[in-house]
Amino acid sequence: MTTTVTTEVGPVTFRPGNQVAWADLDAVFGERGEPARCHCQWLKTFDRAFTDMPVDERTGRFRAEVGCDDPGARTTTGVVAYRDDEPVGWVAVEPRPAFVRLRKTRVPWTGRDEDRTDEGVWAIACFVVRKGFRRQGLSHALVVGAVEHARRNGARAVEGYPMQFTPGKEDVWGELFVGPVSAFVAAGFREVTHPTPRRFVMRLDLA
Repeated sequence: MTTTVTTEVGPVTFRPGNQVAWADLDAVFGERGEPARCHCQWLKTFDRAFTDMPVDERTGRFRAEVGCDDPGARTTTGVVAYRDDEPVGWVAVEPRPAFVRLRKTRVPWTGRDEDRTDEGVWAIACFVVRKGFRRQGLSHALVVGAVEHARRNGARAVEGYPMQFTPGKEDVWGELFVGPVSAFVAAGFREVTHPTPRRFVMRLDLA
């Protein structure tokens, strides 16, 4: 099932990861840079397991989790964005407990008393915008696409853990893979906590 979001650069359509070709998702991640090295495994593993894992293994794990080319797959881990039938972005979203690192880090839990194993709460964990399509307002569309995917799969709430830099500061280390705060605000999320100067926990409760 697809979702279409109207943006300032035209309509963006989203498809669950298992309903797209691996070649499309591979085009979004590219062959170089942090997305290609990580393939959304940072939050799926712990420190030593991640650093010791060869890039090829990370890619293979990711491909299996997404279930590309398998519309009948029972689960997937995110959605792919298309503009004019061209794959332009990816957002990882699934039940929060799937991201095992989130259960151990303090960011999501500072000042909160929540069940860390609650599968009714989904997490938007990672954004990738294809080279050549960045700085075109796709982050907000990716949040909306992720929310609709979560809603259709029974989520009660969706969370994100975005960053916001002080004016003039740049994302030197690629920390904005979690998305900017503005994209979540535009999609109707509210601030839950502000655990570090740059990190926010944002949440959208679904009817």
